[in-house]
Amino acid sequence: MASPLEQFAIKPIVNITVPDLGLDLSFTNSSLWMAIGVACSYGLVMAGTRQRALVPGRLQALVELTYEFVAGMVRENAGREGMRYFPWIFTLFMFILFGNLLGLVPGAFTFTSHIIVTFTLALGVFLGTTAVGFYLHGARFLTFFVPSGAPKIMLPLLVPIEILSYCFRPISLSIRLFVNMMAGHTMLKIFVGFAIALGLLFGWLPFSIIVALYGFEFVVALLQAYIFTVLTCLYLHDAIHLH
Repeated sequence: MASPLEQFAIKPIVNITVPDLGLDLSFTNSSLWMAIGVACSYGLVMAGTRQRALVPGRLQALVELTYEFVAGMVRENAGREGMRYFPWIFTLFMFILFGNLLGLVPGAFTFTSHIIVTFTLALGVFLGTTAVGFYLHGARFLTFFVPSGAPKIMLPLLVPIEILSYCFRPISLSIRLFVNMMAGHTMLKIFVGFAIALGLLFGWLPFSIIVALYGFEFVVALLQAYIFTVLTCLYLHDAIHLH
């Protein structure tokens, strides 16, 4: 029986190497499912906004609901000033959402279960929000690391702690998504193995657990996309409004 972790193996589809530079630029199964995720999210939005009917159909209603959901998230957590960055936030939400949901399709590859993918996304959020902070406030953005009302004698201790906490944001943001997606899919694979090993007579119990886990994983896929996006909005709020 295959290992539960085999589903996370990255396999090249088109080998592309640069021997002189020691680079491997191969198009992998992870790259393929990222492209599929982008195509699905783009296709959904384009198909849902094509007719723009006054009385929306199901597809248009779904797209409008998603749009308003993310817009409301930005307004509530980053303020109205954060709406200028809405396209970035919406794109991030849709990419992660489809990455999570496509991973539930049998035989698919869950690219959000890889730390290199989630860390790259989190690092982009970290660098982007930091750039926004310096763009809007200049050097005054550094006052973000000075806790308001703190005694001056404590600042040499508190400021490094604040800087360290700030720099850990991309790590905590990436690990949360990566761990949840990897753990859930590993559990599903284990129970599938149990069901196959026990056969038709006794396999109904792990199979019923699989159905429950599948529903749970669907909720987790939605929730993790929401958590990643809402934390991005909160980081953006810090960059725009400081303390």
